[in-house]
Amino acid sequence: MRTAIVTDSTAYITAEERARLNIHMIPLSVNISGQLFAEEVDITASEFYDKVRGAKEFPKTTQPPIGEFVALFDELAKDYDEIISIHLSSGISGTYQGAVQAGEMVEGINVYAFDSEISCAVQGFYVLRAAEMAKEGHSVKDILAALADMQQFIRAYFIVDDLAHLQRGGRLSSAAALIGGLLQVKPVLHFVDKVIVPFEKIRTRKKALKRAEELLAEDAKKYAAMDAVVIHGNCPAEAQEWLEQLAATYPNVNFKLSYFGPVIGTHLGEGSMGLGWTKK
Repeated sequence: MRTAIVTDSTAYITAEERARLNIHMIPLSVNISGQLFAEEVDITASEFYDKVRGAKEFPKTTQPPIGEFVALFDELAKDYDEIISIHLSSGISGTYQGAVQAGEMVEGINVYAFDSEISCAVQGFYVLRAAEMAKEGHSVKDILAALADMQQFIRAYFIVDDLAHLQRGGRLSSAAALIGGLLQVKPVLHFVDKVIVPFEKIRTRKKALKRAEELLAEDAKKYAAMDAVVIHGNCPAEAQEWLEQLAATYPNVNFKLSYFGPVIGTHLGEGSMGLGWTKK
């Protein structure tokens, strides 16, 4: 049985990785001043941050139309027997539900939608694992079991410069945003039950990044080997410096660098930083 792996653009998997592992990507879009851009297709992350800096209106994000899912699934049905479609958290986007509905509409192929309950390169951990297993010929049942097992070990924390982006986009409660604004704190955020909530309220960016590292250190002591990712919102030099410092401190952790692209960047804002990891 041949299994196709599908994900959305918010996993921010490189074109090289998608080609190497035969991962199929369906983009979400961002609307900037009335112009729609499919991320990872029509606009890069750096182009996005340049455009929104001068935009008068706050950008809006759009999930893929169900028709795009149906068209992709129909095309894949010509060469594959089954599809696993892995998407960003259903608590912040309807993309996962779109994949579910499209899967019910196509004929000749079984579609298994998987809610990563998270986003960005940490969502990508699931996609890469699934794609590697599919390439090795593992069954859908085994791949889905491996993804479910991963959920016990996936962790991600992120720090934003301005909570107003999350509040305006409806991804964080007004109360949580108000607390951040009044106290001028840099809260460490994470996903709980598929939505973004504050983990801890911390006074400075430096201390917030240090707190994320402390959480990584706890797991690095438990596990012989881990994969981790430093994620940035258009601040690559700072992110690279942090990555190098972390890599030197935790030799049992394999680090890589990623970014918050247009869709997630709309909600987190420029200057955001994230740290995510999983047990190997």
